[in-house]
Amino acid sequence: MQKNEGTADRIIRIILGIVLIGLGVYFQSSWGTVAMIVLIVVGLIALITGIIGYCGLYSLLKISTLKKK
Repeated sequence: MQKNEGTADRIIRIILGIVLIGLGVYFQSSWGTVAMIVLIVVGLIALITGIIGYCGLYSLLKISTLKKK
């Protein structure tokens, strides 16, 4: 599994993941359980892909934001 995310992409994903997880937890009672679960799952996916630097969807679409050396 080769990295395919650049530094900016990874930082954005990590921040977005934390924000989505926070929103899911904060609005759990007013938006409902399904919305909470969706926000948390999408947030976790963004957070994990940002941490490891690999996105499966990028691989399928042959996209890489990683700068070539």
